[in-house]
Amino acid sequence: MKFTSQLLAAASGSVGGCTFSRNRSGAYVRNRSVPVNPATGAQNTVRSALATLVARWTGTLTAAQRSGWETWAANTPQTDALGNPINITGQNAYIMMNTMRIQTGLAVIDAAPVIFANAVLTPPALVSATASTDALSISFANTDVWANAVGGKLVVFVGRPQNPSKLFFDGPYRFTGFVNGAASPPVSPQSVASVFDFAAGQRIHLRFRALNPDGRISTPWKASGISV
Repeated sequence: MKFTSQLLAAASGSVGGCTFSRNRSGAYVRNRSVPVNPATGAQNTVRSALATLVARWTGTLTAAQRSGWETWAANTPQTDALGNPINITGQNAYIMMNTMRIQTGLAVIDAAPVIFANAVLTPPALVSATASTDALSISFANTDVWANAVGGKLVVFVGRPQNPSKLFFDGPYRFTGFVNGAASPPVSPQSVASVFDFAAGQRIHLRFRALNPDGRISTPWKASGISV
């Protein structure tokens, strides 16, 4: 549960039977619901990654390596659900970066980045979403760091298709694919396959994060478009 001010002018999370959240119209409170557990392949991949990384943090990393992650986290504030800067722990930073590396097929990195900043992501866009093939055409700036080296990636997450009038979507998003960086950067746009089937005329919401070769990830960027 997170809140600001004694009057709960802004709140995010659950307490008791209430869940506090917000949308573009402002803050709201709803009854707390118990989520289902479909145990999808995507969920199991993330759960396995979390278990692996927690075990590595305590049993594989040296004291010096853990100290390096603590130093990076202390010098690199993140943004919480209310849009406020926070300092996460070194373990949180290690798990955050390496979970995305595991999702995209990269090896775990145990050495913390030496640059105290998140990755930079020039806002990508959804060029088109083709219903007959569930293909998402993504445009991006290939001058970003992620695009110019092996191990860099533009990671793409997609939400379930929505009505075309639904402009605000806060998730959930599911990992759906990525664009690989290279010494010769990829040419924009690139196509990524959606994990969700969709029909023409539906709104497709995407979330993007850049993954740099040294493990640093960007803050998320969202975009949407109407499928054809």
